[in-house]
Amino acid sequence: MTSLTPMPMLLFFAAGIACVVSAGILLLLLRTGWAWDIAVDIPNHRSLHVRPVPRVGGWGVMPATLLAVALCAPSFGWIALGALLLAIVSQIDDRRGLPARVRFAAHLIAVAAAVAWSAVDISWWLALLAVVALVWVVNLYNFMDGSDGLAGGMAVFGFGFYAVAALVFQPTLAVAAAAVAGAGFGFLIFNHHPAKIFLGDAGSIPLGFLAGALGFWGWQHGVWPIWFPALVFAPFVVDATVTLTRRLARGEKVWLAHREHYYQRLVRLTESHVRVAMAYYLLMLGSGCVALIALRVPLTGQWTLFGAWYVVLALVGWQIDRRWRQFILTQGNGNDAN
Repeated sequence: MTSLTPMPMLLFFAAGIACVVSAGILLLLLRTGWAWDIAVDIPNHRSLHVRPVPRVGGWGVMPATLLAVALCAPSFGWIALGALLLAIVSQIDDRRGLPARVRFAAHLIAVAAAVAWSAVDISWWLALLAVVALVWVVNLYNFMDGSDGLAGGMAVFGFGFYAVAALVFQPTLAVAAAAVAGAGFGFLIFNHHPAKIFLGDAGSIPLGFLAGALGFWGWQHGVWPIWFPALVFAPFVVDATVTLTRRLARGEKVWLAHREHYYQRLVRLTESHVRVAMAYYLLMLGSGCVALIALRVPLTGQWTLFGAWYVVLALVGWQIDRRWRQFILTQGNGNDAN
């Protein structure tokens, strides 16, 4: 058997140490009961769970990611520090609540700094669009953290495919992405159904930031085309964007809790967090594989595959909408049919 080259070994080391540290911290918080003192999610009429669950996943994911990046990919330390800033702000929000303008300002500062640090050759208007897009990614990851195993699985798949795509052309980026994937897997051990721990804003907000910031860095440094991050994370992008657009069109307050995401409707339709997680894992796996295949074809083929996969996701969404309308009619409640 051919021995592993040093860089793949470093990649597996980064993922492994992040996984062990993340899982170890979370196990300690659960065993000592400290998890319940930090932040707890209390079920309400919008929740998909029925019992209180600690929201401390970020306490495992973020330290593990920071340690692995510091040890194995220190050149990405500035992006990791941006994620740490957002984790701190989000934890304060989890505990005491912060005004939306304070949270948004923190998101904007971290994202603008990441864009400025990563930019190589980009016009001011495209940089501005990048900031807007990354702020959206920061928040959509948070929106999609509502079902057991979902956000943790996205971290494993999404950052895992980042690592695979970057390994040849930018191995340090691959190691940083592998560290995040490993930390996500350490959290996922406790987040599969029935979840013992939720990710919380202190985990989901930084993960969204890392997805956007590493994706932007990879594009600016020629690791992958601009469409690659949007394809790798396509299931989250489509679900959150379509749901937000619908709520905006109806004049609803998009920042308020709701149960209108596709994954939330699927949980209610199937009465199974496990089935929904498995379905999304298949979509995530498909998104990543299509993205890797597209990297190997000419530009026209790349955009063709990108568009074709989004059409597939649109058809999946259409099927869920159709089943949801039938479900609402059988329940005799037309108010939730939108």
